[in-house]
Amino acid sequence: MIPRVLSFKDQMSIFDEAEVEADPKAPEPDIEQARNYMVKRYPGKSAELLKNLPRTKRLLSLNEEDRLCIECGDNLVSVGEEFVRTEIEFIPAKVQVIDYYREIFECRTCRKNGYPYMEKAPMPDSVIQHSMASPSTIAWIMHQKFVNAIPLYRQEKEWKSLGVKLGRCTMANWLIISLRDWLIPLVDLMHKKLLTESHLHIDETTVQVLNEENRKNINKSYMWIYGTGKSSPIPIRIFEYQPGRSGKYPVEFLKGFKGYIHTDAYSGYNKVPGVTRCLCWAHLRRKFVDAIPTDIKDPSSDIASKGIEFCNKLFKIEKELEEMKLKPDKIKTKRLELEKPVLDAFWSWIESMLSAKNRKILPKGKLSTALNYAMNNREGFMNYLLDGNCIISNNLAENSIRPFTIGRKNWLFSGSPRGASTSAAIYSLIETAKANGLSTYKYLNHILKEIPGLSPEFLEEYLPWDEHIQKICK
Repeated sequence: MIPRVLSFKDQMSIFDEAEVEADPKAPEPDIEQARNYMVKRYPGKSAELLKNLPRTKRLLSLNEEDRLCIECGDNLVSVGEEFVRTEIEFIPAKVQVIDYYREIFECRTCRKNGYPYMEKAPMPDSVIQHSMASPSTIAWIMHQKFVNAIPLYRQEKEWKSLGVKLGRCTMANWLIISLRDWLIPLVDLMHKKLLTESHLHIDETTVQVLNEENRKNINKSYMWIYGTGKSSPIPIRIFEYQPGRSGKYPVEFLKGFKGYIHTDAYSGYNKVPGVTRCLCWAHLRRKFVDAIPTDIKDPSSDIASKGIEFCNKLFKIEKELEEMKLKPDKIKTKRLELEKPVLDAFWSWIESMLSAKNRKILPKGKLSTALNYAMNNREGFMNYLLDGNCIISNNLAENSIRPFTIGRKNWLFSGSPRGASTSAAIYSLIETAKANGLSTYKYLNHILKEIPGLSPEFLEEYLPWDEHIQKICK
């Protein structure tokens, strides 16, 4: 059987497919209820796996006519139950149509007096005017696309299997309009909250975006991630698309922020005023790992291993301090006590390796790059000692941007700058929900249900760390 080759349209970016496929003239779908579904069962092996699932007891019994003793013919009496096994029952999604009616009330007394008075029950605002789109439908499309990396052309097939002719163009319209009309103000509010923090993590990764003004399609653009520190009570993750990697972009985004930023050693961050940079030791360790030659007989492998050894000592101490659950001021004190001697030995070793004597015998290449990378950024690597809320690596930002980089493997490019910005906003909501321990689908469904028609002053109540949101969207 010849494998199916995806068409150009099928290969369009799952990143900004909504922008690519959007068509305001696309018809609304004809929805019919899915009546039949298959049930799949999987054996449950771990209590930990099942602890958060609802449980149903299914007791199997004998039919009345079978409750007879085969020896004497007398009636059998129940004497207990025997546990046999546990199964996980899978119930696929079910689509149903909801027709909204509202009741009308009349004052009979006023009518008799010639002043008829009638009142209708209030109706919730729709997510999209003159559309069949419901909050749950849009939330599910967002969840499938941006959490599970399922592009709209594949979702179109899934909806069809449920009895719904829902085209990718219509789904794209729904995503764009709901984000534009209701969700962007929530992302902007998250941005304002982020700037009031004292410790941030920043990272950036490439993305190819087409149709950028005055730029060729082969030029690289960037997706930036800004996140609150590990100790923050309000975890926030904001994604921002920009056409380049210039330091002017974080300068503009972080306008008004004063505090510590955890980054890699990219010099563009030096342009951000009023901040203290803490560089990532995980990046530095990676430089020494990359410097280990494939030929283990090469003497330079011992030098690179020495650098890795220093980094490992620091990470081991950090792990022990984390397990002790100390307050920031105590962490700072312990670091100076336990890590400062390791750091002094590390920098002494770096200086000796880069001395005039050793430079002559030091092989050029990755090892030389690693040593110079450390020395040239010495101050930034030491700054984490200044505050107990700082951490030794920038893994928090890297972990937050990973879902985007993994999803990037499934698409070729972003079709437009607007599409890249739209997807960045949705990623911001989803990753912030994750960071606050929420179910992304529950959260998206809830805010799409509640925010339409809401006054801006009430948006605070729909941020992922709000107590009420925590209760209903965990």
